[in-house]
Amino acid sequence: MKTRNELKEIAAFIAEYATLLIGSGVHTSRVVRNCKRIGQSQNVDVRINSSQRTIVMTIHDNDSDEVYTEVADIPPCPISFELNSELSTLSWSAVDNHLPLETIKERFEKIKAKPKIDQIYVLCLVGLANASFCRLFGGDIGAMSVVFTSTLIGYFAKQQMLHHHVNHFITFTASALIASLSASISLAFNATAEIAIATSVLFLIPGVPLINSVIDITEGHILTGCSRLIHALLLVLCIAIGLSLTLFIVKDSLL
Repeated sequence: MKTRNELKEIAAFIAEYATLLIGSGVHTSRVVRNCKRIGQSQNVDVRINSSQRTIVMTIHDNDSDEVYTEVADIPPCPISFELNSELSTLSWSAVDNHLPLETIKERFEKIKAKPKIDQIYVLCLVGLANASFCRLFGGDIGAMSVVFTSTLIGYFAKQQMLHHHVNHFITFTASALIASLSASISLAFNATAEIAIATSVLFLIPGVPLINSVIDITEGHILTGCSRLIHALLLVLCIAIGLSLTLFIVKDSLL
């Protein structure tokens, strides 16, 4: 039988674990399954209700029928498939090996403390990916070079604005404007300028939130899925606004 403080400690940890999973790009059903596995390792039942910004979690002690509820905010985290995989592996280890809570916490902290991917490395990879999209859609070498450079500028601007906690919608609108306006320099060369401008903003497309929203809706988490879908579509709208402002500025050169 667990004391009230022990239940509180378990609930606080699972809530932190769940919010980190959601914040780093996991769909709701996977979060629920992982948290239930950790709860099972501690002989408690876990029930989770999540929204776009918070989760409400209730744990039930199977021995004493004691119930404890925890509410936690979901932090804005960079999407990390490696982190998600390691956290899922932790939940399996907890239930398969019947790990005590302290051991689970230690492994959790080690996972959190792992060094992040260097931002310059990410910046270069994003630039190469966007340049590849430009080539895929028919852009020439000159357009690819312009897209690579404009993506570096736009993505760097996004990193800095997010670092200074600028509103997400303002960040996406400004980043799309900066990237596409930088790509408009292709108009001065004999390059496929329209393809360069159009593909310069593709790094901003919120692919993971869109996919997760569809998964949530199809698996029955309607409210969470709809809120994620609306948020993702608003980000797409911000990208469109930024791109439209560039087209309005350079429309005479395009015609």
